[in-house]
Amino acid sequence: MKIIVDAFGGDNAPLEIIRGAVDAKNEYKVDIVLTGDEDTIRRVAKENEISLDGIAIVHAPDVFTNNDQPSSIRTKAKANTSLATGFRLLKDGEGDAFLSAGNSGAIGAGSMFIVKRIKGVKRVAFAPVIPNMTGKFMLIDSGINTDVRPKVLQQFAVMGSVYMNKVLGIDNPRVGLANVGTEEHKGDELRQETYKLLQKTPVNFIGNVEGRDIPLDGADVVVCDGFTGNLIIKTYEGVAIGLLKKIKGIFTKSVKNKLAAALVLKDMKEFKATMDLDEFGGTAVLGCSKPVFKAHGNANAKTIKNAIRVCMGYVDNRVIETVTEALSTLEDSGEEDE
Repeated sequence: MKIIVDAFGGDNAPLEIIRGAVDAKNEYKVDIVLTGDEDTIRRVAKENEISLDGIAIVHAPDVFTNNDQPSSIRTKAKANTSLATGFRLLKDGEGDAFLSAGNSGAIGAGSMFIVKRIKGVKRVAFAPVIPNMTGKFMLIDSGINTDVRPKVLQQFAVMGSVYMNKVLGIDNPRVGLANVGTEEHKGDELRQETYKLLQKTPVNFIGNVEGRDIPLDGADVVVCDGFTGNLIIKTYEGVAIGLLKKIKGIFTKSVKNKLAAALVLKDMKEFKATMDLDEFGGTAVLGCSKPVFKAHGNANAKTIKNAIRVCMGYVDNRVIETVTEALSTLEDSGEEDE
């Protein structure tokens, strides 16, 4: 298997990206292709005593920054960026999956317009897997699509259900619709119409899920528009960071508390690990015709290594083929493709 990795995507590029890619190659025995300025990649690797043996590099001298307009990923001016080069390699069959920690909007645009959508899919979606109090859940969409129709959310439900079953091994995943109340009539027109549609969809739809129930194992797949999803995930991250800081403050404010901390250190480390987004690595861009993954912008070597592992599972479990088959069984709602 061959994974293409954007060496210049993210705040910690290229060093942490290179480290993570090399770690993945060594641990998972996977072929890696790095895209980016070859001289810089080799210099950084040499300076940090990282062996690039067995790592392929495709030279791409330019970098797609967070200040660039996402839609420009398709233009000639951005064709030589490490991000656009990675997309082209994937499109041309030069790798089995593509991973980047770069510009989120551009990754969405590249997935849509360079690699293209699965036939019949109306929108691609960011679908991060996030820890909760008992395990993990998927949030789909977490930021690409701020204005959607019910049919789009129905497709998100199907794609999310397939992923959680095939990649994470959850039998008959519970699908919930993010809403302001659990009752069927709650929410705006989008939520009400989507609820009716999901009742007729071949997934394990359990109804509406309120925000407070999401971290308490309210569902295995939480479906929402990208505006709502982005608010949920960023609030979730902020609360997790704040909570861990508060706990650390309690355990370090006195000698007595430090002694108490020593007694529960192992348990606290295990708790922190369950809240570590780096363990899940990358976010799948579901609906894309080939495997594309987005790692968060401040990804480190651990994040990249784990993201490559997730990419491999996605390919091995033929998620795209299963999603295509599942979506083909849905009734046509009459809505035009977007």
